[in-house]
Amino acid sequence: MVFQAQQAVRAAILLFFTVLIFKFHYTGEITKFINPKYIGLSQIASVLFLILFFIQITRIWEKKVHHHDHECSHNHGCDHNHDHGNTPMTLKKVISYVIIAFPLITGFALPAKVLDSSIAEKKGGMAVITGKSEKASSNESTNEEEEVQPSDTEVLPNPYGEITQEEMNSLVQKLKQSDPIVMDDYVYYLNYEEISKDVSSYKGKEITLKGFVYKEEGFQTDQLVISRFLITHCVADASIIGFLTQFDEAATLEKDTWVEATGVLDVTTYNGMEMPFIKITDWKTIEEPSKPYLFPLNVRIL
Repeated sequence: MVFQAQQAVRAAILLFFTVLIFKFHYTGEITKFINPKYIGLSQIASVLFLILFFIQITRIWEKKVHHHDHECSHNHGCDHNHDHGNTPMTLKKVISYVIIAFPLITGFALPAKVLDSSIAEKKGGMAVITGKSEKASSNESTNEEEEVQPSDTEVLPNPYGEITQEEMNSLVQKLKQSDPIVMDDYVYYLNYEEISKDVSSYKGKEITLKGFVYKEEGFQTDQLVISRFLITHCVADASIIGFLTQFDEAATLEKDTWVEATGVLDVTTYNGMEMPFIKITDWKTIEEPSKPYLFPLNVRIL
């Protein structure tokens, strides 16, 4: 029997990818990388890696056949494939293995880093937040939805964010009738979009929310944004959303500090854009949530 070192390396890579994905699911960290609606696909991927691993381990040990080699040495027309995995380890192959192994090394050695205000700034910061408000306002004037009476049945949270159009309309109606407004993670983005569409309709209502502190140049000393990251597919497409707030202690809070705050909704203008504004009446610092990201609801087509 001949040990095929390169085949063993390939088997190890497949096994470690299987274990890494399983680890993310077991610890719940998978939602720090992808939208929960893709969890099923991720689980399928880990199963496929495991199947490929079991196939690969059959190639690690191979019989050494001297008779066949002797015949072929005298037969220049032999067209058999003699590559059993023991081809020389070239620099190109080493680089390929290193590139493939790099995500495994970082995945096991480094904790999952949550996106913070530095990433928010790189992604546009307030320009993105006000841009969303501008887009929402323009959509309202051209695509106003017909009001639907709220359902008597409580809409239960779906972990994958899939709801029917009727359930979506019911949640919008519930928001319009709510005072105070509680920005639960499940409906956070829906509420955020609806409030941004028609800020004046929610003026004077009490609102409670949580997020991390984001600041940038141009803010007054008593201003900051209580921010969240929205993940549509994966962290690569993350975008910042949030509410501009005002309270005396804002200057004492460092960037990326997580807070839970209650205040009164108002309307302000920032860089020429009308947007929601919260006058904070009560707040406290909190620990970073185990699931810090938000995910949009998906309307299920029936």
